Amino acid sequence: MSYFCAVKIHEKYIMRCIQLAKNGLGTTYPNPLVGCVIVHNTKIIGEGWHKKAGEPHAEVNAIHSVKDKSLLKNATIYVSLEPCSHFGKTPPCCDLIIHHNIPNVVIGTMDPNSQVAGTGIKRLIDHGAKVTVGILEKECNELNKRFFTYHTKKRPYILLKWAESLDGYIAPISKDKQEPVWISNTYSRQFVHKWRSEEHAILVGTTTVLDDNPKLDVRDWYGQNPIRIILDRTGKINRDFHVKDEKIKTIIITEQENLTSTNHLIFESVIFDNQLSQKIVAILYKYNIQSVLIEGGQKTLQTFIDACLWDEARVFVGDIFLNEGIKAPVLKEMSTTKKIKENQLKLYISHD
Repeated sequence: MSYFCAVKIHEKYIMRCIQLAKNGLGTTYPNPLVGCVIVHNTKIIGEGWHKKAGEPHAEVNAIHSVKDKSLLKNATIYVSLEPCSHFGKTPPCCDLIIHHNIPNVVIGTMDPNSQVAGTGIKRLIDHGAKVTVGILEKECNELNKRFFTYHTKKRPYILLKWAESLDGYIAPISKDKQEPVWISNTYSRQFVHKWRSEEHAILVGTTTVLDDNPKLDVRDWYGQNPIRIILDRTGKINRDFHVKDEKIKTIIITEQENLTSTNHLIFESVIFDNQLSQKIVAILYKYNIQSVLIEGGQKTLQTFIDACLWDEARVFVGDIFLNEGIKAPVLKEMSTTKKIKENQLKLYISHD
């Protein structure tokens, strides 16, 4: 078989690993998304993905799914991320691969976690496995952009989200009711709840809470609720607001000191100065939060934009005019655009 043909075959199965891994989006935190495929004589005999932290990893699920374990000694195991080599909540996946004498291991990309970072590959090679690394590496890195950002930049992956009118306003100057003024359509709002289910945390500022009293949950989609991150500098948000109902883990970032935290309502005290965005991401890193969806108002969003502390922005453009109001943030990066019925969705990627 030529080198070109071998690479194409490897890409086929690593792409399947990526497809499987995506089933765990939103449920594996703080672990990465990983998919695994086991092939014997060009036939897939086992598949698996990591479903939840503390539960078996992708390699374990794939190996356990193989009915005839005797085939493993002549098989190839494909995995989107380097198999772990350390004891955590589960044993090392490398040891299970070695135990079953699987001779060929094909890996999408290396694990940036300092507990792994090449040691899994070395362990497999030291025990006689033929290891191939770097198949669809770019795609595998993109799959785990949250995990990689957390371990390489020591901060969460930061997504900005807002909706703006056709004339560039994010909200009216005033309103009669304590609820959101909808600029985007029903389909767009369901997209937002899907996104919430995929991210580790969601962040808003004081004004958003006081004006809208949001729940910040995923009631319009199936999945886990993100951890709520609330900016409340002077303690204006009282117990009547949903964000303090303790139904979802919530971290309140404030200048107030000596506040009593509970399991689901945690207070972090910082000074709100021109380094606020850096302090926020440091707090999120401290709590092992790998991604955050920022749905705050103009001031909160602009704080992160001005600090060049964002990775991705998702901006809905509705089909209405507000004529006046609070101006939406402006991004200089090029965007791609999708249509959602009468709305547009602009997607931006930061290049900083």
